[in-house]
Amino acid sequence: MKQARLALLLLVGLISPISEGASVTVQNLRMWEAPDNTRLVFDLSGPLEHRLFTLREPDRIVIDMDNARLLGTLPDLDFSGPRLAAVRTGSQGDQQLRVVLDLKRATRPRTFVLKPYGQYGHRLVIDLYDPDTITSPSAAPALTSRPKRRDMVVAIDAGHGGEDPGAIGRRYRTKEKHVTLAIARELARLVDAAPNMRALLIRDGDYYVDLHERFVKARRHEADVFISIHADALPGRSSSARGASVYALSERGASSVLARMVADKENASDLIGGVSLNDKDDLLAKVLLDLSQTATISSSVTLGSDMLVELARIGPIHLESVQQAGFAVLKAPDVPSVLVETAFISNAAEEKRLRSKSFQQKLAGALFSGVQRYLRRRPPPSTKPQDVAEGGTRVYVVQPGDTLAGIARAYGIHEDALRFANDLPDSVLQVGRKLVLPR
Repeated sequence: MKQARLALLLLVGLISPISEGASVTVQNLRMWEAPDNTRLVFDLSGPLEHRLFTLREPDRIVIDMDNARLLGTLPDLDFSGPRLAAVRTGSQGDQQLRVVLDLKRATRPRTFVLKPYGQYGHRLVIDLYDPDTITSPSAAPALTSRPKRRDMVVAIDAGHGGEDPGAIGRRYRTKEKHVTLAIARELARLVDAAPNMRALLIRDGDYYVDLHERFVKARRHEADVFISIHADALPGRSSSARGASVYALSERGASSVLARMVADKENASDLIGGVSLNDKDDLLAKVLLDLSQTATISSSVTLGSDMLVELARIGPIHLESVQQAGFAVLKAPDVPSVLVETAFISNAAEEKRLRSKSFQQKLAGALFSGVQRYLRRRPPPSTKPQDVAEGGTRVYVVQPGDTLAGIARAYGIHEDALRFANDLPDSVLQVGRKLVLPR
């Protein structure tokens, strides 16, 4: 009777008793929903061999893990997403664990294993892609011909996400991935509210996007600038370190020891976030820097300098000049790109500020003003200007975060001349006001 009850449980897939001699245990399962895929991550006690196949009517994916057993039960997961309906487990043979994924619709799975790194041990990753969205990981499409008088596109990359929490604050245990997303969304709101500008959020939720795909997505959407947002933390010295820093790509190695350390830390995100490097070409490890990319790096340094000017208005600056190193996420060959470390999340005082909505808004405003400074001085070809002509006179519409001094610098106008032309008693600007730009 006991054996019959056990067979019934195995049939419905509720438990998976495998031989006690199995060498690998499946210890946990986590799930992340992204716009174009669902990721399942199995935590393992060691490396294992596995096979995956699909079944139709109904759509299912079966993963067989050799010499493995389930430790306890799988956690409850949220199956409200568009792809996965349920996860079942059972045994197949004496020492084989079978996992069945019940699907809501057909998907294209991709699977790989990861070795221990950082806070994680061995992992088995299953990515379920929508059939029409999976592409070659190394494909970096060239920019197509752009329409005339288009909006300026600002790509905003919230660092880390999903499996990769980024740095974690020491006092409040604040996760960097949550702070960067909050700042990114606020910056996107400012960009979208500005005339002739459009924001592109590289990620807009708690999921991981590999470093290569981040700049590929920016290029795919023909971004004019790329901003990767982070919150710094360095071992040892960082508990008292404070202030913002801005980084650009280097063609000759790191400009400082700190820049190299920050680049190493940020480049490790793929190993933590769960990315298979076996199917990548040399773009993640090496970029052939031609004259076009050299010019792009120069523009990136200019963009970073403009951002430092604006960041200095709201708080301390850790490094007063743009630093350079081999950041994988900044390797778009034709999009000016910077990585901004907004503050030190490992500093208790700055961690508290990073948790504040008002400080997040100030940071977003400073980054927005920096982007505006850069785009006014170096407007991309065929983009619509931020100033408009009315009766032969140039007019600028005040945006959130604007300052009179910033507008004057961007257009090469003396601040007093701008104030006189618009009869301004002081430097306080009202959002939406039209300012005449004297020639």
